[in-house]
Amino acid sequence: MDPSVQPSCFKLPESFFYPLVALSQILVVTALVLCGYWTGHILGGFAWDGSHMEFNLHPLLMVLGMIFFYGDAILMFRIFRKENKLVVKILHMAMQILALASGGVGLKAVFNHHRKDGTPNMYSMHSWIGFPCYLMFGLQFIFGFVTFLFPRLREGYRTVYMPVHRYFGVAIFAMAVAAVISGINEKQFFVYNGANNGTEYKDLPGEAYVANFLGIAVMGFALTVGFLVTYASYQREDDVEWEKLPLTAHAQAEMRQFSSMDEGEAVIEQK
Repeated sequence: MDPSVQPSCFKLPESFFYPLVALSQILVVTALVLCGYWTGHILGGFAWDGSHMEFNLHPLLMVLGMIFFYGDAILMFRIFRKENKLVVKILHMAMQILALASGGVGLKAVFNHHRKDGTPNMYSMHSWIGFPCYLMFGLQFIFGFVTFLFPRLREGYRTVYMPVHRYFGVAIFAMAVAAVISGINEKQFFVYNGANNGTEYKDLPGEAYVANFLGIAVMGFALTVGFLVTYASYQREDDVEWEKLPLTAHAQAEMRQFSSMDEGEAVIEQK
């Protein structure tokens, strides 16, 4: 086999893109509905008084901010991959601001509850993942804003930083998913600890299914987002560096033909 011939590989049809986007939105809306029902009905509703009802704002706002807004902010550059890039950047930034605001209020709610309840902060694995995740997200937003929007660094610096920005965007989102799922699990063990009519989490009461399915919906959304943003065929068209792409066998043959013609002309001129 000629080593210059590039083997063909399987690629998903372009028509799969929007059904996958639709699937991601169905999953994240399902997660929001389940989280709202879990915190607003099963766990007792909401308040801003330091009680357990204020705590209930924490999971709802973190899912809203760090999963829905953040995940969809990442998807903006895929959903609108053929639109004006500046407009998409502004939309991306606006959704990240909403994510930061939701996450900030969610953190304030849990700290207020812990202070009133006498519960120590930052002792669980959930908090060790979640709080650094939020701080890293804030830094990611600041670095991205300065590099790509205002004052907007020179092209060479933007080119160097872009792969770092992309990596940490996906990595921090993965941390957010880990924090949310570990937080759901932690809350389940607190609620179903045997003191409530003798019910334990291992007995899997009916209400626990809601939180479990919430975690599944969050994970499904994350996996779909991860695929959409890493699958090369779904990149923005202006993100592809055409001069670095491998030549096809046809193009290589044409270049060899032109090279032979040039060599032949050079020989004739010498004669």
